[in-house]
Formats: sequence, structure tokens, C-alpha cells
Amino acid sequence: MANQGSRLTRQNLHGWLFALPGFGLMVMFVVIPFIFAIVFSLTNQRLISPNPTEFIGVENYSNLLGLGGLVIEPIKDDEGRWVLDSKGEYKYPRTRKFTRNNPDHPDIQGMKEWFSWQWDHKKVVVLASDPVFMKALVNTLTFVAVVAPIQSLIALCLALLINQRLRGINIFRTIYFMPVVVSIVVVSLLWRFIYDGQNGLLNSVLASLTFNHFEPVDWLGNPDTALGSIMVMSIWQAVGFHMVIWLSGLQTISPTLYEAAKIEGASSWQTFRYVTWPGLRNTAILVGIVITMQAFALFAQIDVMTNGGPLDSTQTIVFQAVERGYGKQDISGGSTLSVVLFVIVLSISLLQRFLTREKN
Repeated sequence: MANQGSRLTRQNLHGWLFALPGFGLMVMFVVIPFIFAIVFSLTNQRLISPNPTEFIGVENYSNLLGLGGLVIEPIKDDEGRWVLDSKGEYKYPRTRKFTRNNPDHPDIQGMKEWFSWQWDHKKVVVLASDPVFMKALVNTLTFVAVVAPIQSLIALCLALLINQRLRGINIFRTIYFMPVVVSIVVVSLLWRFIYDGQNGLLNSVLASLTFNHFEPVDWLGNPDTALGSIMVMSIWQAVGFHMVIWLSGLQTISPTLYEAAKIEGASSWQTFRYVTWPGLRNTAILVGIVITMQAFALFAQIDVMTNGGPLDSTQTIVFQAVERGYGKQDISGGSTLSVVLFVIVLSISLLQRFLTREKN
């Protein structure tokens, strides 16, 4: 027993020695930088500044996440009647009248208008300490909510199509996977030319299909289409990677199960529902987590194709963190964004794990 115990001890020691280089690199490039990010987020640290760094607590977080509301009455003339503009709509005072040097509203001082709508004759305004971050947060969550399920579904369909023993099937596997091995910067540049508002390939194809009745669209220059265009490109670029993961899961399902389903007279849908999908449960969890993490890390496409515009319509959290940390030399602001993103991703990961847990 003593010899067996010493042998297990030596094996554990060898395992730790083999894992030490990788573990050390993770600590050096992941754990320590994240600890520094937490520390910097509680200060006013800048990249280059003659002023000393000061501890400011959670001020960066309040400046980033602060929200407020305001209900504004229309302007009245001297006789007490509502003032209308040239379009016949109610005319309202500017929001900054209430958010700047106004002692009657101390809780919203310094905030800016995020969005607003009209309710009856009143104007309801949602205020934010940092409207650009709020736009980046909404854009990031929208990107994840759209890209994750669509990309996963397309990848699964492609995996089912190429999971066949047919001549030349490896050629199709290579074609579908090829965009993954191309640099995302190169892919973004190519798609920027495709989306060009003047001589882009997409506009040319649509014009040809409609016999020149299609009006050219500046896909990346229009706030209504810019984020959607990036979504389409991102789905196309990474779908091959997730296809391979689905394919590996499909190939672990025993062929005898399909033979039994065929003998029982199961239809294609019944075979997928009762044989294929249960066998892909763990693969589906992996694909969902990987796609979600990649979607939250959206940066290169934005940096190359739109630089966050137009009108902040393609701002994302990661892009904002890099822009503030290095572009504006605001290390504390970039660190605060990184910590907030970490909390969001961690929360979603824990929620995914809870929803996909095995139930007794």
C-alpha cells in the first residue's frame, strides 16, 4: 500500500509539472490582468497623465450604469396654450434644461438623453449617465440574441447535410470550413467591399436580379442596416467552425440506434427528434456556450468595417473598452467596461449551465 501511495503521489506530481507551464501562462495573461482591471476600475488611472492616481471607489460604475427618467410637459405660450412646431406637433423644452444646473432635479444632473417617446401630450425621456455605453450594451445583447441561435441552427443543418457517406463530401466540408481559417480582418475587409454603397457586389447583384429597379443601399453607412449587415457576415464567417463541432457530435451517435429507428418505421423527423437530438445534448450545450462567448467578444468586425458608427449604431462593449482604454487613454474606464462585461458573461454562463443541467 505504501508503494502504491508513493506511485500515485509521483504521478500527481508529474501531472502538475506538465500542467504548470499552461497554468502559469493563464495566471500571467488572464488572472493577473483581470485583478489589475478590478483595481484600476476603482481609480481614475489614465494611460499617460501627470496627475497621481486616486482611489474613487465605484464612481466609474455609477458614471457607466446610471439611469434616470424624466417626463416633460410641452411648452406653453403666454396665454397658456400648447406651442406647436411647423409639423403641428407639440414643442418641448430641451432635455439639458433639466439635467444641467437644475436644483429641482439633483438626481439626474449630468445625464444625457438615451431615448424618448411621446405619451399623450407629454414626452417621456430615459436618461443615462453614458448613453454610448447603453447603446453598446443593447447592440451587444442584440447581436448575441440574433447570431447565437441562427448560427447554431445553420451549423447544425450543414452538419446534417455533410454527415453522409457520399463521393466528394470532403470537398463540401472544406468549402464550408474555409472562412474559419481566413483572418477575420481579411474577411471584414472583403465584406466591406461587398457592402459598399456605390459599387458593392451586393448592390450590383440585387440590381441585376431586379432589372435595375433596386436602389443602392449604403449597408454599413445606414444606422438601420449596419448592425444587421455585420450579423450576416459574422454568421457566415464562423458557421463552419460550429458545423465541425456538430459533426463530431453526430459521429458519436451509434449507428445501431438509426437501424433500430428504421426497423420501427420512424420518419426522418421522428429519427431526428428521438435519436439524433438526444445524442447531441452535450454538443448543443458546448456549441451554445462557444457561440455566446464569441458573440460577446465582437470587436474586429466593428473595428474594420464601421469603427462603431454610424451614429453609434454598431458600438459594442469590447469595442468601447478598447476605444476608451487605448484610444482615449482612459484605463479606468476601459477596465470598468471589462469588469461589467465579465459579470454579464459570467451571469449568462451560469444561467446556461442551470438551464441545461441534467435533471433527475
